[in-house]
Amino acid sequence: MTELLRVVVADDHPLYRDGVVNMLRSAGLAVVGEASSARDAARLVGEHHPDLALFDVNMPGGGIIAAAEAHALSPDTRFVMLTVSEDDDDLRAAIAAGASGYVLKGVAGHELVTILRMIARGERYVSSRLAWSALRPRAEPDADPLALLTARERGVLDLVTEGLSNAEVGRRLGLAEKTVKHYMTAVLDKIGARSRVEAALIGYRAGLGRRSGTDDQRRS
Repeated sequence: MTELLRVVVADDHPLYRDGVVNMLRSAGLAVVGEASSARDAARLVGEHHPDLALFDVNMPGGGIIAAAEAHALSPDTRFVMLTVSEDDDDLRAAIAAGASGYVLKGVAGHELVTILRMIARGERYVSSRLAWSALRPRAEPDADPLALLTARERGVLDLVTEGLSNAEVGRRLGLAEKTVKHYMTAVLDKIGARSRVEAALIGYRAGLGRRSGTDDQRRS
């Protein structure tokens, strides 16, 4: 049986917070605390040590400050910023504060749940509109466009670039088709691709999808 994920939600807009809380509960997540300020958010994380903490960047006291303080109180909690801010400085500050995710508030409910479950498994997420604009100033001119991918995600993209379907990728790697879909969702967001075809083109240009690649990479 899948372990129930425990979440603290902090946002100073009651109507929006209520909607998020109700959506998370309907998806089977346990909301163990709600806050409307940075101080209360950090306190609740310190009290409950949840699996995930979902913080608004612009709540009173500052969500990024709250994340840094709460991270010190509960190092095993994974922090996700849910925000309207597309500011690169906010994104970098959130990551520096220990956030594992930076999600724009236009996200659909089911997408948010998928992202949270992915982050709970140890992955990271940045909304695709922001990922490359945030990385470009620090990247070298010839930086690897797949640098954000885990070894498993790179292996999945390698097979997709060869032209395999999700079902075929799953059989090759011993994964369920649904799991492959989750990996591809993460790949699309991390490399800023809008479709499997665009992802495959990016992968091919980076040297994937060619028979000279080793199977060791795909199994890692």
